[in-house]
Parts: sequence; C-alpha cells; structure tokens
Amino acid sequence: MTGATNPLFRRSGVRIWLFRLYLHWYFYRRFHAVRISRSGMPAAAAGRPVIVYSNHPSWWDPATFILVSPKLFPGRLGFGPIDRKSLGQYRLLERMGAFGVPQDDPRSGAIFLRTCLALLARPNAILWITAEGGFTDPRARPVALRPGLAHLARRMPGALILPLALEYSFWNESQPEVLLRFGPPVEPGGCTTVPQWTERLEAALTQTMDALAAESVTRNPGLFHPLLRGGAGVGGIYDWYRRVRALVTRRRFDPSHEGRQ
Repeated sequence: MTGATNPLFRRSGVRIWLFRLYLHWYFYRRFHAVRISRSGMPAAAAGRPVIVYSNHPSWWDPATFILVSPKLFPGRLGFGPIDRKSLGQYRLLERMGAFGVPQDDPRSGAIFLRTCLALLARPNAILWITAEGGFTDPRARPVALRPGLAHLARRMPGALILPLALEYSFWNESQPEVLLRFGPPVEPGGCTTVPQWTERLEAALTQTMDALAAESVTRNPGLFHPLLRGGAGVGGIYDWYRRVRALVTRRRFDPSHEGRQ
C-alpha cells in the first residue's frame, strides 16, 4: 500500500478526537443510553492485535464503534472495512480509520486481506468488522458471514478474535437503547480450513446475539453497564411545561418515563 491508500496514513488522531466529541452530543440527542452487558464484557487483549466482528443491524454501527472503542480498548488504533461506494459518500470516515473495499471487484477479497494483515502487524491495532456485509435484522437466523473474515482468522492465529452482538432497542423511554455484548474469544480449536473457520465464527456470533436478545427482552438496565447516558423525556413544549411546573412546586425535574436508572 502507498501512503495515499494506507489507512495508517489516512487516519487522523485529531479529527477522531473531535468527531468523538460530536458523537457524544449526537448520541445524547438520539439515544437514551449506550449499554454493554455486564456478563459480556470484552476479554483482555494483553498486547495482541484485536479483531472485533459483529452483526450489522443498523446504519449506526460504525459510529457506535468509533464512540465505544476508546472506552473498551483504550490506546488502540481502530480501523474497519467499508464498501468503497459507501466510503465515497462519507469521506470523513477515512480519517476515522475506515478503508474502502470494492464489493463488485473480483479482487475485493485480496484487497481486504492484504489491508487487514498490514494493519494487524501492529500489536496495538483493532479491527471492527460488520461481518454480515449488508444490513441484517438481529433476529434473522441462520447468521451468515462473508468469507473474508474466515480467511483473515486463518492467517492471524495470534490475534484476539471477539464476536460482538449489537441491538438498537426501544425499552420504556421515547428514545432507543444501544445494546452491546461481547462473546468469549474465538479460538482455532483445530480449524484449518476457511469453511471450518466460517462455521466456528458464525456459531460464536449466533450465541452472542442470542444471549444479548435474552437480556434485551427483560428491559432490565441492571444487566448492563452504561457507557453513555443520553437524553430522556418527550422534549419540546411539553417537557418545558413539566420543568416549569417542577420548579414552581419545588420538586426535582426528571424527564424520563420511569426515573433514571
């Protein structure tokens, strides 16, 4: 890779820091909270390169990765593949560590693998991969992953490979919750071929998604650790009226439906 195409050179630490500030404000306005399962925290990386692969339920996924990466993997340089056509629409993501992979090019698999291997040569690198390729409902089964991840896993026996389940769920507030849960690291366990790796990776992600779904349906915030608390309430004139009424009656104003957890 040349300097013009190498994600290491395109990535801008200053712009990422500024963009994360913006994301904190943006997520605060759009979501009630960003939560990670207390029983699904990521395993310690211990100086190894990390590959996080997830389901792909929403347009929000790359922004979620950028937001939570420093909270869960401090000091890591984050990167992730994205369809080259989509990257053309969101050029700013290049400065966030995203690199384009052409979906309609027979060389796309080789481009993906070559770029990922170069990045993971750095022990402080972390890859965030939406491994289903296209948007997929988190309840859809069976989980099907694109083959590039299995090729990468077979070539990177020293990497920490973590399945990540994502959901964007409405609970009891007007805004949705961002829910995350990591599964145990995926170990080779005798896998030598791409089909074997694919089967193992799909099974691990399926189990993680099922576990998150079981927690999500409880609507119990106690099962989750809040990474970011967002807004609450209806907003607009009605919340303004409630705030004034609380001030007049000398009561604490809480805009949430059930009280802050």
